[in-house]
Amino acid sequence: MFVVFISDAERRIPVQYAKRQVGRKMYGGQSSHLPMKVNMSGVLPIIFAQSIASLPVTIWTFIGIPEEETVSRAIYDAIDTQSFIYMIVYFIMIIGFSYFYSTIQFNPVEIANNLKKQGGFIPGFRPGKPTVDFIKKVLSKITLFGAIYLGIVAICPLLLGKAVGNAYLAIGGTSVIIVVGVALETVKALEAQMLMRQYKGFLE
Repeated sequence: MFVVFISDAERRIPVQYAKRQVGRKMYGGQSSHLPMKVNMSGVLPIIFAQSIASLPVTIWTFIGIPEEETVSRAIYDAIDTQSFIYMIVYFIMIIGFSYFYSTIQFNPVEIANNLKKQGGFIPGFRPGKPTVDFIKKVLSKITLFGAIYLGIVAICPLLLGKAVGNAYLAIGGTSVIIVVGVALETVKALEAQMLMRQYKGFLE
């Protein structure tokens, strides 16, 4: 339920559009909102963080696992995918990639410029830099929450797998997010199709 809630959660920033007169008609004046999803980067941060964090162990496995009671084996065990050092590095990398992808997918400067061109503004903030700063502030808070959420979902299966001695549980967190995301998109698509059929039947 927690994964479902966060996957569909979003912060809505209110947007007001100024009235403008074109000829004898008055346009604008409507209220809208700017949606910002809590987990806008999806599972990409987990996938990239997992690939990079596990790369040293993967390379070492191909070369050959060191023998017991050696310095090389101690290093190998320290960076193994079941070690706490790996989990900490993995968690930090997830947060880093979450911020990286959020800035790519949601550009505050571009959003603020588009609002200004369309005659829209966020109540309490002047168009331009004040709007950009506000969007950046909100985006930073939401991204941090979403990144911590991804980190928890990714680390919990690792901790559980370490506790019960089952390494296959490590893929559970990513799989859950993917399955929930696909299920939510399917439900939305079905709802849209049902709504279209209702309108079509009404018009006929």
